[in-house]
Order: sequence, then structure tokens, then C-alpha cells
Amino acid sequence: MRRMSRVWIGSTIALAVTALFLTGCPKRPEVVETVPPPGAQQGQAGVPVIQLAPKPATPTEKSPTEVAVQAPEARLGETGAVPEVKIAETEVRHDASAAAQASELKDIYFDFDQSAIREDSKQLLHGNVEWFKQNAAAKVIIEGHCDERGSSEYNLALGQRRAKSTRDYLVAGGVPANQISTISYGKERPFVQGHDESAWRWNRRAHFVRQAK
Repeated sequence: MRRMSRVWIGSTIALAVTALFLTGCPKRPEVVETVPPPGAQQGQAGVPVIQLAPKPATPTEKSPTEVAVQAPEARLGETGAVPEVKIAETEVRHDASAAAQASELKDIYFDFDQSAIREDSKQLLHGNVEWFKQNAAAKVIIEGHCDERGSSEYNLALGQRRAKSTRDYLVAGGVPANQISTISYGKERPFVQGHDESAWRWNRRAHFVRQAK
């Protein structure tokens, strides 16, 4: 019994001494070492140099002028523009068509039961005079026509007067008389079929026919 008391007292003293030792010694501060990443540069006194991440490069912006100016091929594909060659070909075809129309002899028309040249027909005949000047070797027949009203005999005579008055106007404008001959068909060859003024107005005419060589 006495021995157990001594053991207990000794253990108590040992615990007390240990507690005093632990509380009396200052705690050593923890040192946290910062390890620089591989490849980091070291400054003075071993302090790592912090490098900022490089700013991503931004594409160079084009000026409005550079955006607007593109290669001809790109503009053609994007806008569907017609090449200048195509435009030139179209203009040539248009000019040729206009020249062909200008080279044709124009018919003229008359009022009912009249053979006098109307004012609106004189401009057409001036164009015909120019055609004869450009075709000095051409031989042309002027056909006189009438609408269906009246007898065949009367319309044959009226058609002849219309053809003759047209020929006389051209000769007065400088066309050689030997280039032009006349004939009358009266009402036998109507240009437009019909029995009212909408057809008759086109049948009272002087029609130009170029003779074959």
C-alpha cells in the first residue's frame, strides 16, 4: 500500500514537471517556404520575380478604306457585278440593233380617202432619204394600199396616188428617181384584218419593198 502511494506521487510529479517544461519554452515559429515555379527568375536576395502573363495579341483592325478596297475577283463574286467585257459586248449588240433598225425603210400611213403626206409621216420619210443615200445601188418598190371601204377600182387608183406622192416626196428630198418604182394593190392586201378603224388605219399605207439584186 505504501509502495502504490509512492508510485502515484512520482507519476504526478513527473506530469507536473512536463507541463511546466512545455509551457515555459517559446514555440518555434513555422517557416513557410515559397518555392518558385520552375523557370522563374530570381531577383536580389533570392526573392522571386513575378512575371505577368503576356496579354494575348489582338488582330490588327483594318481601316474602313482597307475593308472597302478588295481584289476585283472578290468584288465580282460578292456583288455579282458584270465584267466590263460583258458590258462592252452588250453595248455593241445594242448599237448594232439600233443601227439595223435605223437602216430599215419605214412605212407611212394616210388619212381616209387621202393621198397627201401627213406631218407625222414626213419625219419617217426623211429617215428613208438617209437610207437611200447609204444604199445608192438599192432598188425599191413603193406599194400603195387602202382599207376595205370603196370599190376595188377606186382603191386601186387611190393606192397608186399614195405610192406616187410618197415617191415624189423622196425624189424631192434627193433620192434618184431611178431607184424607186411604184405599184398599187388597192384593198387587196390588208396589213391588219378587221372591219373598223383599229384595222383600217394600218391598211391605208405606203409600203417599201427592196428589190432583190
